[in-house]
Amino acid sequence: ILFSPATRAIQERYGSRDTIARMETRGHWKSRLPEDVISFIRARNSFYIGTASCEGRPYIQHRGGPTGFIHVLDQETLAWPEFKGNRQHITAGNLSENNQAFIFLMDYSLPRRIKLWGRAEVVEDSNALIPDIRSQPYYAKIARAIRFTVEVWDENCRQYIPDYSADSELMIKLQKSQNKITSLENEIKRLRQLVTTRPEDD
Repeated sequence: ILFSPATRAIQERYGSRDTIARMETRGHWKSRLPEDVISFIRARNSFYIGTASCEGRPYIQHRGGPTGFIHVLDQETLAWPEFKGNRQHITAGNLSENNQAFIFLMDYSLPRRIKLWGRAEVVEDSNALIPDIRSQPYYAKIARAIRFTVEVWDENCRQYIPDYSADSELMIKLQKSQNKITSLENEIKRLRQLVTTRPEDD
């Protein structure tokens, strides 16, 4: 699923094929999600889903909702509500003719990223798929749901993931505010000096 003949040829050309082959032999890539990955998925409030048309035209779309809106039905099955959006329905259209899909989940604060390859289908009766789907209060209306069957998953290394954690963002904002305060204080001092040194009127 992960490595097509073309990909394997490129790995051979760039010198990584032997390493990847050993990982394949050891069964590195699996379909069943371990508990730590399940917990990671349930803690997300957004992710990206990639699909393609029958002609292979790719499309990636962001999905967001309240924390926990991605439901883990079992170790190989996910489901989530499809909230009403811009009504382009490209993802649903692609899945109607090509059910292969890809999910990318990111947590910048850890940092950690999980990739899922699988097959997805649109389910019109979201309540039947996820009985407690409406238990989480959210402003958007649910149009339908999607069921995703995991065929294989992988976890990237943390290299190059930028630090977008809440703490770092807060520190950046605080530093900008402090710089602004310092600039204003210096300006006040300058103006006071001008007033003090200005000669009195005759």
